[in-house]
Amino acid sequence: MSERSRILILGARGRLGGALHRCYAAQHDVSAWGREELDLLKTDQISDRLAQVSFDVLINAAGLTHVDRCETAREEAHLSNEVAPGEMARFCAQRGKRFIHISSDYVFSGSGHRPLVEDDEAAPINFYGQSKRGGEIAVLRENSRALVARVSWLFGRDKAGFPDMILRRARQEAEVSAVNDKWSSPTYADDLAEWLELLFTRHADATGLLHLCNAGEAQWQEYGQATLDLARERGIALRTTQVRGHSMQGFEPFDAPRPPYTVLDTGRFTQITGITPRPWQQALAVHLDQTLADAEADAVADADEAAQR
Repeated sequence: MSERSRILILGARGRLGGALHRCYAAQHDVSAWGREELDLLKTDQISDRLAQVSFDVLINAAGLTHVDRCETAREEAHLSNEVAPGEMARFCAQRGKRFIHISSDYVFSGSGHRPLVEDDEAAPINFYGQSKRGGEIAVLRENSRALVARVSWLFGRDKAGFPDMILRRARQEAEVSAVNDKWSSPTYADDLAEWLELLFTRHADATGLLHLCNAGEAQWQEYGQATLDLARERGIALRTTQVRGHSMQGFEPFDAPRPPYTVLDTGRFTQITGITPRPWQQALAVHLDQTLADAEADAVADADEAAQR
């Protein structure tokens, strides 16, 4: 495939979709769709809708990702996360288009204690994970050339995530806590965008399941503490500089069970591309620096606007 591609991004209003649009806009011809352009619940209309736009690569970053909501809105989760991706995969297979589907570490039970490879058994313990696993199966059944990328703990500048929430709370509250008995691998959306671009421009033979995340592992408490440590180093005023730990057991905001250990092994990605993802701590530092730069730019823009009134 040529370096410049026609890319259709689904889920463009989300954390990853926004990053893909922003990172690809200068180098590729990008169409970015949200729910207004394609309603995943209307699965019988997906093929007709996709036929209305020309693209070389379809990246599906859409779906129902609210873990607890999936427990009660099961039909919506089933259609969005399983049936719709299968329809997309079939459409791309029939027309020879590249299809990349974003999946999740929640397809695993989390019962082990070593980084998970693509061939490890998928045994989800909540309906979100079940629907995402169903989506993987549907995609690869309909399109043997599709790429299914499992990602975990995504953060980025296009939509607030866990580090942004921890930082906001530490600036406003005297005490902040996070789960200390659940481990995974944080993933920076801009890094993920770069890896996906490398795969669809230079590694068309990369198909099937692939794990993508930044290097290293963390529990939520450690992830939050690293965020506050980096913020303090950058002179950000905080009401508290410590993240207190607590167990998932009996944690009221959780309606659905969470897998305790879903650290992903990215060895297959490195074998394919020769690239080793940087540590999540380095990516988090870049994210915080960019967040500060964005805030400063917004403040300047607001001041300029006020001066012109």
